[in-house]
Amino acid sequence: MRVPTVLFIPLVAIGAAACAGPSAPLQNAPARGASANSQLSLSAAGDFTLSDTDAIVYDRKLAPKGAQASVTTESSGGQTRTSLVVEGFLPSHTYGVHLHAKPCGKKPDDAGSHYQHRQGQIDPVSEVWLGVATDAQGAGRSTARNPWALDPNRLPHSLVIHAKPTVTSGPKAGQAGDRVACLTLR
Repeated sequence: MRVPTVLFIPLVAIGAAACAGPSAPLQNAPARGASANSQLSLSAAGDFTLSDTDAIVYDRKLAPKGAQASVTTESSGGQTRTSLVVEGFLPSHTYGVHLHAKPCGKKPDDAGSHYQHRQGQIDPVSEVWLGVATDAQGAGRSTARNPWALDPNRLPHSLVIHAKPTVTSGPKAGQAGDRVACLTLR
């Protein structure tokens, strides 16, 4: 079922229980030097197309026609929580998902590198790593909490869905394969 973009955000807000898909584990990063900033919220939602750079698809095999997503990043009290809901993706597939430094663009690399709270630190404490596993209908959700507040002067500008799960250790830590789709955060 295709949900109009105008209705998609309120559906997420009334509860993840209304969405198809298995419950995703809450991914908590251990606290390290958290600081409190004022409350801040970023969000994005949409159907992935080939032309709209606010919700753009780069790989139709991994994000079929009709694929859509909604993301909200809320920062307050020295913590940041990011929640993602996807529908219409490949069934029974795990994607790596990260916040990125630049807005989405026509080319996959336009979104730049991963957003890092601490520049040069590649781990789930400094970056927002959301792994989303879809159910048999291609729906899924994920939430990550980080022990720091967003800096209003240096915000993430997009969420990128990658082809593979995020590598969590070793020299390829943080890598998750090709970029499949991108949402520009507002």
